[in-house]
Amino acid sequence: MDFFRFCSDHIEALKNQGRKGSAGTLNTVLLSLKDYFKGNALSPLEINEWMLTAYEKYLRAERKLTRLNQGKLITRTVKGMSDAAVHNHFRDLRILFKAAMKFYNKPQIGEIRIPYCPFDNYKIVDAPETRKRNLTVEQIKAIRDCKVPTDSRAELVQDLFMLSFYLCGMNAVDLYHLRTSNIIKGRVEYNRSKTIRRSDKAFISIKVVKEAKPLLDRYLEKSHTRYNSFENLDRAINEGIKIVNERAKLSGITFYWARHTFANLGRNKCRMSKDDVGLALNHVDQGNKTTDIYIEKDWGIVDEVQSKVIALLSEPNEARIKKLSDPVEQRRTMRIVNLNV
Repeated sequence: MDFFRFCSDHIEALKNQGRKGSAGTLNTVLLSLKDYFKGNALSPLEINEWMLTAYEKYLRAERKLTRLNQGKLITRTVKGMSDAAVHNHFRDLRILFKAAMKFYNKPQIGEIRIPYCPFDNYKIVDAPETRKRNLTVEQIKAIRDCKVPTDSRAELVQDLFMLSFYLCGMNAVDLYHLRTSNIIKGRVEYNRSKTIRRSDKAFISIKVVKEAKPLLDRYLEKSHTRYNSFENLDRAINEGIKIVNERAKLSGITFYWARHTFANLGRNKCRMSKDDVGLALNHVDQGNKTTDIYIEKDWGIVDEVQSKVIALLSEPNEARIKKLSDPVEQRRTMRIVNLNV
């Protein structure tokens, strides 16, 4: 049994299933294990409680990592992991280990090659309570209206952040993969990438409101030509959001805050039910799976949540909509912004 080889095959299978996000986080664990063991092969039987204790100590200490970057091996020093990072890392390692147990063990014929799971006795550090990722209406307006350099990553993030908010918290990966074929009779129809294993394929239909239309016209099928992979777009978003934070006089805001904020405003400000907000977010209701078999989804409910949340911004930024829609006005605006930056 070679745990490293199993992990590589498992990660490749996830990529082939379109689960690149999960594959990426698990690959990080695999690379870290190879750093720790300094070898090209590892028996899963070497992963036990004592090894996990030593490995956690290793992760919490400053260490050097050597990775391939644009065809070159680059060595850098990284800080020790926090409780949250260790929690996530060990959670992913447990996923890999249990997948290996399922692969190698064949209890139906009495073949148990991995006799026990060390995570049954090893206490993974609890994840600290995360900071609530909710913005106020005024903070959303600040992001929408702040001045950023034209044709910059910051402008890209600003527009995609607002587009995500207008489209009920649509994820960046789904925005990246959006095509003209997804726009049907004034609605965005797609399957959410993070939940492809659901029986309904995580399908959702969202109205293209007037605030979203110019942004869709600008970025639809263009983000993937500017960036040849979502991972590259994601890196650009992570860099651009820093400038947006600075210009909007905010701090620590990430792209995912658009989704959290949409949900929070829908429930706490618009007083929509949690079920209706969950439908708009394309969540599955674990408690009503049987009932959902009988009830057809009503996209009008999603429209209602969407319209009430967007209405909180009071008057839409008509000037920005006009600039995005009118090429002549847009060029004039770009010159003004360039002078002010």
